[in-house]
Amino acid sequence: MLRGALLTLLIVLTVAYPLAVYYGLQHVSPRIMAAALAAIIGLRLLADRQRRFLPVGMVLLVFSAVAIWRDDLTTLRLYPVLVNLVMLGLFSWTLLSPPSLIERLARLKEPDLPPSGVHYTRRVTQLWCGFFVLNGSIAAYTALYSSIAIWTLYNGLISYLLMGLLFGGEFLLRLHVRKQSAL
Repeated sequence: MLRGALLTLLIVLTVAYPLAVYYGLQHVSPRIMAAALAAIIGLRLLADRQRRFLPVGMVLLVFSAVAIWRDDLTTLRLYPVLVNLVMLGLFSWTLLSPPSLIERLARLKEPDLPPSGVHYTRRVTQLWCGFFVLNGSIAAYTALYSSIAIWTLYNGLISYLLMGLLFGGEFLLRLHVRKQSAL
């Protein structure tokens, strides 16, 4: 129970990263913010009993070490870009090595997924890959060419809203597709 609460807290802190950077940099150096990120990632790795987070966590820890060493704002601002690249890699890998990630998730609820469901989940996985390319590109642009306020607004709010819209829109489309196929 305590491990689950810790894991939830660490995930919330990771999601709040852009806001933490925005407010934290008013009081501490980028090196301290990067060290805090490394601590959160390290705790997340320790809380992960099944070691599912290990490959991603190790990449993020290396990034954090580079950010500590560089001690600059731009490196910290590239973290959302790295997260999008990792997600793109994960989703695209499952397209090359089926079943797709969305199919794997769908089979948790519906083990006997029909061929039409396999096709649909593959398309949804491709859609998410496109999202990560676009979102990562915008995150990179804001990291390199915009103010910290714009970077925070996009990476700490707008990107999450876009993710939610994609998730919600796909959910509504899935309900519609299922209803049409049941007729």
